[in-house]
Amino acid sequence: MATTVRAQQPIRGFPSDALAERARLESALRATPDTARLRQYLSFMSRQPHHAGSARDLAVAQYALARFREWGLEARIDTFQALMPYPVVRRVTMTAPTPFVLQLREPAIPQDSDSRDLGQLPTFNAYSPDGDVSGELVYVNYGIPADYEELARLGVDVRGKIVIARYGGSWRGIKPKVAAEHGAVGCIIYSDPRDDGFWTDDTYPAGPMRPAQGVQRGSVMDMPTYPGDPLTPGWGNRPGGRMLPRDSVTTIEKIPVLPISYGDALPLLRALRGPMAPNDSWKGALAIPYHIGPGPARVHMTLKFDWQVRPLYDVIVTIPGSTDPDQWVIQGNHHDAWVNGAHDPLSGAIATLETARSFAELRKHGWQPRRTIVLALWDGEEWGLLGSTEWAEANADALQTHAVAYFNSDTNNKGALGSSGSHTLESFFREIARDSHDPVNGHDEITERLDQSLSRARTDRDSARIRRDPWRIGALGSGSDYTAFIDHLGIASADLQHGGAQEAGVYHSIYDDYQFYTRFYDPGFKYAAAESGAMGTAIMRLADAPVLPFSFTDAAATQRRYILEIDSLAKRTLPDSLDLSAVHNSVDALAAAGARYDSALAGAVAHGTTWLDAHRAQLTAINQNVYLSERDLISDQGLPRRPWYRHTIYAPGYYTGYGVKTMPGIREAIEQKNSAEARDQAVIVAAAIGRMAARADGAARALAALQ
Repeated sequence: MATTVRAQQPIRGFPSDALAERARLESALRATPDTARLRQYLSFMSRQPHHAGSARDLAVAQYALARFREWGLEARIDTFQALMPYPVVRRVTMTAPTPFVLQLREPAIPQDSDSRDLGQLPTFNAYSPDGDVSGELVYVNYGIPADYEELARLGVDVRGKIVIARYGGSWRGIKPKVAAEHGAVGCIIYSDPRDDGFWTDDTYPAGPMRPAQGVQRGSVMDMPTYPGDPLTPGWGNRPGGRMLPRDSVTTIEKIPVLPISYGDALPLLRALRGPMAPNDSWKGALAIPYHIGPGPARVHMTLKFDWQVRPLYDVIVTIPGSTDPDQWVIQGNHHDAWVNGAHDPLSGAIATLETARSFAELRKHGWQPRRTIVLALWDGEEWGLLGSTEWAEANADALQTHAVAYFNSDTNNKGALGSSGSHTLESFFREIARDSHDPVNGHDEITERLDQSLSRARTDRDSARIRRDPWRIGALGSGSDYTAFIDHLGIASADLQHGGAQEAGVYHSIYDDYQFYTRFYDPGFKYAAAESGAMGTAIMRLADAPVLPFSFTDAAATQRRYILEIDSLAKRTLPDSLDLSAVHNSVDALAAAGARYDSALAGAVAHGTTWLDAHRAQLTAINQNVYLSERDLISDQGLPRRPWYRHTIYAPGYYTGYGVKTMPGIREAIEQKNSAEARDQAVIVAAAIGRMAARADGAARALAALQ
C-alpha cells in the first residue's frame, strides 16, 4: 500500500519548501517494495538451513550480494571469523528413580517439508562448555536471581546439583550463569507450554505454538560481559589475526547447559519431589505438581563440542553521499539463522533487500543521498552478535568519526510499527510512525500502536498512561546487532520493526520456516513491504536532512525519568543517602541546551532551501557536532566489571542479558547495595550528560550564529 507524506506536515530538519519533494520521493520509495519479490527472496534464502559457518550460510550471503550488484549498487562481502563450536556429543539421561533417555531431537512434521531438511544443527546452546556431569535435579523456575532467593527461603541448595529452568523471565544465558554462581554443576533449559505452547493456542501444525518436542536453540555466551567473537574482545577477528587462548576467555559458560523440549522435560519434572512450587509464578502448564526437588530424579549430562574457528560473511552495501559523503547512515539486519530462519532473521533481511532496491530505483531517477548510506546483512548474530561486532570493532576509528546513526532490524511480522533506541531520535521516529501506515487497515502507525497497546492494558491506569503518550520509544539493552554501535562505540542507534499481533512458538526451532511464516506471520508479505518502506523512509530522511533532527530535549526528558527512578530506588535500597544532584543539574543543562537547539533548528530551516544550501559547509560541521553528541555519553573506563560496555545511559543488565538497565552504572551499584560505587558512577554519569549538554549548546549557538 503506497503512502504519502502530506506536504503541510512538518518534518524535523527540513524546510517547508522541501516538503513537496520529500513527499514525492518518499511516496516513490514506499511504492517500490514488491510482495512478489519479497516472497521470492524468502523462498530462496530459507530453503535450507543456513547457520553461521556453513556452506549454505555463504550461499545466502552470495545470493544477497548478487541482488545488490544486479541493482547497480556497490556491494562486497567482508570476511571475518569467530569461535563457533558445533556439538559433537549430546546425551542426557535420567538415571533415577526410573531410567529415561531424552530424545534431544525435533521430529519432522509431515505437513511441513522443510522440517525434514538435511543439514539442521541439532538442539544445543552455543558456548556451553564440554562436560560430563551427574547430580540430583532441582527445578529453579526461570533460573533468575530472585528464584534462587526463593530457593534459599525454602532451604533448597543447588550445590553439586543439576538444575532445570524454564525459558522466559530473562535471557537464556543468565540461567547457567546464575546456576554456576550458586554451585550447580549443570543446567537444563526447557520450554514450558505455559510460555510458548498449548497454554496459548494450538500447537504446530494445527496452530502456531511450540509442539511437545519443539526446542529453542540459542547462544548462552555471557554477552553482558561482551558480545562478538569470544577470542577477540575489542578488536575485529580478521583471518590470520591475533586471538586469545580459549582458556582465558570469560564469556564461555562455566557449566554445561542444554535446551530440551517439554516432551523431554515432563518425565524429569514428574520424578521430582521435595517442596512444592511456592506460588503460581513457579507453575507451568504441564499436568503435574511442580515439585522443586532435589531429587529423587538424578540426571547424567554429557556434552562435547568441536571448538572450531569458522568464517563470517558480512554483506556490505555503500551508496555514496553527494555533499556529505563522510557522514554515514548505517542500517543492518542479520542473515544467519539457527536453522531455516524464515522469521528470524529473514523476515527483516528481505525487507533490507527491498529497501536497497528502492534506493537503486530512486537513483535511476536522479536522487542521490546527501550523506553516505551503508546497508549491511550481518553474519553470526545468533551466536552472539558476531558479524556486526567484529565489523564495528575492526572499523571503530572510522565509525566513531563518520557514523551519524545505526538503524537495526531483525524479525518482522504483522502488527504495529515499534521502535527502541537513543532518545535523541525519539521525535524523529515519532514522525516516521506518523507518516507510516498499517498495510491492512490504513491507520497511521501511531494510532495502530495505540490500539495494540490498549488491547493489552490490564488496568485503567495502564490505559491512561498509554493514551497520554501513545508513541514513546523504548531503551535498547542487547540481543541484536545494534549492540556494538550504541553500547561500545556511542553511535545513536534504533531498532525498528513491525510485530506483536501474532503469538507463536517456533522461535529458534526447525519449524521457523517458509511454510510457517507464510501461514501465520505475514501471509501476503504486506508487513515485510511496510517494514521496507518505513525503514527506507527513516534512512533517507536522516541521510538527506539539511540539519540533523536530533532532539536533546527528548533525551533530557527521558534521562530525567531515569534519574527520578534511580533516586527512588536508592532511597528504598541503600542504608545511606545518595547525592544525585550533579546528575540532576546535568540533565537540566541538557534540557536548556536542547531548547536552544530546537529554536536554532527551527530558525535555520525557516530560511528555506536556498539559504541552507548557501551555508552547507558550516552545516556540515554543525551536523557533525550533533551526531558526535552520543559519543559524549561514553565512559572510557566502561562499566564496572565489564569495560567493553561504555555507554553511561544504556546497557544490558548484568543479570538480564537482553533487558536494558538505564544509567546502568548507578542503577546496578544500588541494586548491589554498593553505596561507594553508586557515588562514583553518579559522578561519571553527570560528567557524560554534561559533555552532551555542552556539545548541544555549542551546536545551537553555531546554528544561531549563521542566522
